[in-house]
Amino acid sequence: MVSTPPPRRRSLSRLALAFVAALGLAACQEEPEPLPRFDLILAGGTVVDGTGAPGRVADVGILDRRIHTVGDLSEAESDERMDVSGSTVVPGFIDMHSHAELSEDYGRDGRPFLHQGITTVVMGVDGGGTHEVGARLREWADSGIGVNALTYVGHGHVRETVMGMDDRPPTPDEMETMKGMVRQAMEEGALGLSSGLFYTPGYYASTEEVIELGVVAAEWPDAIYDTHDRDLGATYQGVGYDASVQEGIRIGAESGLRVIFSHFNPQGATNYGRADDGARMIEAARQRGVEVVAAQHPYTATQSNLRSYALPRWAAAGGQEAVARRFSRPDTARILQVQIMESLALRGGAEKILFGDPDPRLNGKTLAQVAAEWGLSVPRTVERILRENGNASVMNLDLYDAENTRLLATMPWMMTCTDGRTPAEGQNVVHPRVYGAFPRKMRLYALDGTDISVAFAVRSMSGLAADFLRLHDRGYVRPGYRADVAVLDLDEYRSTASYENPHQYAHGVRHLLVNGGFAIRDGEFLDGTLGMPLRKDGSPVTPGG
Repeated sequence: MVSTPPPRRRSLSRLALAFVAALGLAACQEEPEPLPRFDLILAGGTVVDGTGAPGRVADVGILDRRIHTVGDLSEAESDERMDVSGSTVVPGFIDMHSHAELSEDYGRDGRPFLHQGITTVVMGVDGGGTHEVGARLREWADSGIGVNALTYVGHGHVRETVMGMDDRPPTPDEMETMKGMVRQAMEEGALGLSSGLFYTPGYYASTEEVIELGVVAAEWPDAIYDTHDRDLGATYQGVGYDASVQEGIRIGAESGLRVIFSHFNPQGATNYGRADDGARMIEAARQRGVEVVAAQHPYTATQSNLRSYALPRWAAAGGQEAVARRFSRPDTARILQVQIMESLALRGGAEKILFGDPDPRLNGKTLAQVAAEWGLSVPRTVERILRENGNASVMNLDLYDAENTRLLATMPWMMTCTDGRTPAEGQNVVHPRVYGAFPRKMRLYALDGTDISVAFAVRSMSGLAADFLRLHDRGYVRPGYRADVAVLDLDEYRSTASYENPHQYAHGVRHLLVNGGFAIRDGEFLDGTLGMPLRKDGSPVTPGG
């Protein structure tokens, strides 16, 4: 009789054959794909990729304007191999609250931003973004811009377009018109709704008005509410810092929008040391499920306009002609003289208001100095400037507390912005943040200080922002992503701009790629036309598109 193998031995044999076959299949599957010939290899740098992870030495291979490979490319071929050993390779930075003048000849190339390593800016902030988003994006594409740019539609813009500077609620018809403008902007690629409730006419709007418009923007998934909230602590007859923060959170929660506080920091000496209160409010909202984040710049001075800092809000209603009429009425003028001084007292007085305006009579002088030169009282000086200029650009020195700013820099939801406006000709004195906000933050808190790590700082400037904006192919040094890449010399990366001498580009950006092309190479500016206007979904608008 022929014996047969026991069942267990037969099973083991089959398993052995299957195992051998699997090994062969795995060997075939793990065969690495041959590397392409790269356009550029950034070789030997320390890659800090935007995730918050510590840096690692790696090569970055770029092909067809995208990052193709991050790893060991010592054997790979390329059209150009650039040795960046000793440098730090990071994602191009994202300015979460920018006033880059991309529609002006003097600002299209974005040079103050590019020299900081910024490759993408977020526009239409403070409630000022146009509802004609499609036209704005096409204009930027056709004229050429130095940085990538996204934009909000502004609550203040749509309100002023429909209602002027009136201090009243909208009629039902006006509200429907404003809703239509927000809807048009969102259809054309806006990120969401921005507000400047500190400014007029946004200040005249109720919370409910903003929520109602926000509901329209929230019809688009992941839409954002970006707010310069109503009162950071130094608003004359304002609601107060705490109520202002809670209002911003409420607008997001009830409209369905995700919230970012534009430049989150309590203002005024009475709020020094109170940043932790604001941070706790944001943390509590996040725990309730409201997506709330913030951005910051690392300076103690703000920049805005004289009317917003000096004039009580009731006096600004109706626009410039109405303001002039109020100054012309003796009884009203006497009230204004008192309230202008009370408003300025919240900001440290006329000595702390520094003009950054193109008007040569004003630029570089404090309000107190101009009043002395003109032989007028401070309120009369304010009146004359508002009558003759309509307004004037000013900085408010020492309005922010450095320790508040330092604490907020450590928050895991805190991003980075310049809040900077490209200076026009004649603005010899401007806020240095437009030239130096990003390197100053890195220097203060990560390089010279120990509050945060370099990787944490880089994430606050790149990956964290990209995640919030839902940009699927920017903000990281990662295969498949757009080649927005900065190569930094961290020993040299610093701002040299000051309040006295602001027009100084940042140092330390050795090379900067925007969409795969060199905007800066070997520290020298090369090209200010590599940026792309971007719709909300991150898709670019091309010339003629």
